[in-house]
Amino acid sequence: MEFFHGQESLTTLQWVLRAVVTYLFLLLSAKIMGQRSISQLRLIDFVMALIIGNIMAHPLSDEHLGLKGSMISMSALIILYLCTILLILKFQGIRNLLHGQAFPLIKDSQIIYKNLAKARISLDVLLSEIRKQKVSEVHHVSLALWEPDGTISIFLNPQQQTITKADMKIQTKPFSFPRTVIKEGKLNIYVLHEIGKDEEWLKERIKSSYNVELHHILLATIDQKNNLKVFLYS
Repeated sequence: MEFFHGQESLTTLQWVLRAVVTYLFLLLSAKIMGQRSISQLRLIDFVMALIIGNIMAHPLSDEHLGLKGSMISMSALIILYLCTILLILKFQGIRNLLHGQAFPLIKDSQIIYKNLAKARISLDVLLSEIRKQKVSEVHHVSLALWEPDGTISIFLNPQQQTITKADMKIQTKPFSFPRTVIKEGKLNIYVLHEIGKDEEWLKERIKSSYNVELHHILLATIDQKNNLKVFLYS
């Protein structure tokens, strides 16, 4: 465990062991903090990313520094992070302070220029985001909101919205999401149990309909009506 402590010099193996320990520790830390810190990089997530990167980078580049101090500091930061998340969930005031609230950039097809400065974006950025939503004209937009995560939500005027089956009063079937029962030749027994089927039933269905072995199947899905679709390796 000499690599764990600061030394005058480290061997190649000790440098590698430091990198492995740090990598596994960061994976564990990310798991504890949750997927939110990856999918939604908000203010406290951004601060954590900066601090963590700075704390863990030094022991990986300076043999005089040990890993113990960095890991203790990072563990304390993770606890602070989780406590902050709990406070955000419980108290609206803290949530508003750290996350902010959505505010309009466009309202009733009119651009609110002062809110562009508040969001710290230019008119060109706003127009670019509108084009990304395949909206050609600003006056087609009823409302555009600047979200706390830095994205823009765009809502079209009713006359510009696509007609839905509900608008035309067309009867539709309930939504049915196909479940994956085979992926890359491997059977997902848990899905079969959830739909009340077993492995023998599936193999019989595949043999009667497609006459192939499991290891030849790239993907197989089944819907609520037990309709099976099979995609073979090409």
